[in-house]
Amino acid sequence: MSTALGNLLDKGDTWLYPDQVFTGENLMHSTAVHFVNGKVAGLCPADALPEGAHLQKLSGLLTPGFFDIQINGGGGVLYNTTPTPEGLFTIADAHRTFGTTALLPTVITDAPQVLEDAVEAMKDAYGKHGIQGIHIEGPHISIARKGTHEASWVRPINQRSYELIRQLRDRDIPVLITVAPEAVEKGDIAKLVEMGAVVSIGHTDASAAQIKPALEEGTNLFTHLFNGMSQMVNREPGAVGTGISSSAYCSIIVDGHHVADEMLQIAMRARPVQDHMIIVSDAMPTVGGPDSFDLYGNNIYLQDGKLINAAGSLAGAHVTMLESIERLVTVLNRPLEEALRMGITNPARLMGLEQSVATLDQANSADILLISPDFKSFSPIT
Repeated sequence: MSTALGNLLDKGDTWLYPDQVFTGENLMHSTAVHFVNGKVAGLCPADALPEGAHLQKLSGLLTPGFFDIQINGGGGVLYNTTPTPEGLFTIADAHRTFGTTALLPTVITDAPQVLEDAVEAMKDAYGKHGIQGIHIEGPHISIARKGTHEASWVRPINQRSYELIRQLRDRDIPVLITVAPEAVEKGDIAKLVEMGAVVSIGHTDASAAQIKPALEEGTNLFTHLFNGMSQMVNREPGAVGTGISSSAYCSIIVDGHHVADEMLQIAMRARPVQDHMIIVSDAMPTVGGPDSFDLYGNNIYLQDGKLINAAGSLAGAHVTMLESIERLVTVLNRPLEEALRMGITNPARLMGLEQSVATLDQANSADILLISPDFKSFSPIT
């Protein structure tokens, strides 16, 4: 995906002039970006540059790197099976080669000790290699909608869950946790929100009536809409319909396998609040790694662009954020600005990280991409 471009910022004071610039908020044309000592110092209309400015014209789109809030693995490493700082760095570095410069490594349902180790690893890894926090997906989910999660490790929320999240929040480490409303008691979600965790609904078989109290307690996301949740039918919205109709964010997997294109179009058109859709990769170790890996002792392998288990069921995804952006723009004909917000701005707003991962202002050149006009590849600026 990435194409070597060389160091465009070989001078301490340089202006880059691409075809388009995404600021983290808006898509701009005829705009130059000012870099001083490897950091963005400002933007300026191309026809109003200061006298003597060192200008380099570029073909493509200049943008902050992608922010993926659901990455299970990469580079041959799965967070669950290698819950160490080194494992997290391998995952993060693998995804950086595909344009994801900020991420929430995601630990899924597993033995209690795995979650303990994952939290300890995050304490050491946070803030390095683009790691912006943790996504805990399970174990407090519905067995009926567990997907590839291991049923034997599904369990109700307990005091230790709160203690681990409190440890992370005491260090100001952002936490996203996906739960099923039927797997928690009244007040549990409100308690998590009070701690500063972002709570998402996912892997749930709940009805709209069961989900309503979770939203009232502060849930603000639906994890990978359409997948791992009760579906929408004529007299029951389920988690899908409730999510689409709500003012919460909804994340989606845009690989052409997990959700039909028509369903994505319907969901995006029907949202009552703008910019509340988020792209996630749900990526597994095969991204930047070998074409198979072990999950709960089972072989998961890549076939025709899909990750499947021995039963032929989907088991995570093999897709990058850039591929997802390209697919939204060229296959689903969504506006480029909308797609970029879904992969950068919207997840940052959800997690309260707009100023650190979703803006060109004062951004380090290492976290900025130049995407080719066809959206098939990108080049790091440095």
